[in-house]
This record gives sequence, C-alpha cells and structure tokens, in this order.
Amino acid sequence: MIRRKKDAAGVIVTFTLDDTIPGPMSVVGDFNDWTPGAHVLRKSSNGTRSVAVTLPAGQSVRFRYLADGGHWFDDPQADAQEQEGSLLVL
Repeated sequence: MIRRKKDAAGVIVTFTLDDTIPGPMSVVGDFNDWTPGAHVLRKSSNGTRSVAVTLPAGQSVRFRYLADGGHWFDDPQADAQEQEGSLLVL
C-alpha cells in the first residue's frame, strides 16, 4: 500500500508491504540516490513493514524495493511501471 499525505514540507509517502519476505528490506529510488538501507521498512505488530518518506510536492519519483539477497521488485500500486521501476506522481 502507498499512502500520501500533503504537509508543509511536501508529501509524506508511506510505503507499506506485507511482512512475508524474510530479512531486511528498503525502498530505494531517485529521491535517495538509489542507496540501499537509506529507508528501511520497519516491522509492525500487524504483519506489515513500512517507512515514511517526505518528498517534494509536484514531482515524479522512481523507486523500487530491495529485499535481502539483492532481490529487487516493483510496487503494483504505484502510478505507473517503467523500465527503471515504479513511478509516483506527487
């Protein structure tokens, strides 16, 4: 699930996934120079993992998830899918 909430600093985007894949997982994209571990999804007691990132309003960002072992995957709930990954239009 991807949730968006506008605030004074931009758009707070919360990336949430089911906690079914073992090991650490992070969201990486052009907003963090594709740096693994910069935005780690944290486990919740409800069986999900999530992380909130504040991004500039009015821009598009590309992102992917990176799981343990170098497994990359996209988010089907993104606004679009491109060769470089998932796309969000803020």
